[in-house]
Amino acid sequence: MSSEDTQADEEDIRYFVRIGQTDLDGTKSAERALSEMNGVGRRTARIICQKVGIDRTATFGQLDDSEIDAVIDQVDAYADTVPEWLTNHRRSYFTGETTHETGNDLEMTVRQDVNRMKMIDSYKGTRHKRGQKVRGQRTKSTGRTEGTIGVNVEAIKEEEAE
Repeated sequence: MSSEDTQADEEDIRYFVRIGQTDLDGTKSAERALSEMNGVGRRTARIICQKVGIDRTATFGQLDDSEIDAVIDQVDAYADTVPEWLTNHRRSYFTGETTHETGNDLEMTVRQDVNRMKMIDSYKGTRHKRGQKVRGQRTKSTGRTEGTIGVNVEAIKEEEAE
């Protein structure tokens, strides 16, 4: 490959690819760029690349516009094309539908679910209110947030300065 070919490849790349409300890095591979999006992990990104029929190691910004549009469509319709257990929001409390949330929608959905649990005073909601562990982890010796264990160097320096 000559230097002219590499310059042409660099000029042909899209440095940012926008999917939903997220800008993805076009210089990375398709799988890695997709996994930077909230709600899309490595496994989901690999499945999306397989369904669209693109090489997951191809540079994301060098894909054709039609391929990028196909990726966007696949991200939007992901919940319809995979089994229910591969989605991230199963059996919604209000609608009963299974969806796969991405981007800001995922953050908003999680926040709404936690607030609903707090309002109805479920066990998990009470744990969320208190700031304690929610999923059954041990709390006797881990997860301590108040107080300092060991030597507090800043407090000793403040006492010496006074």
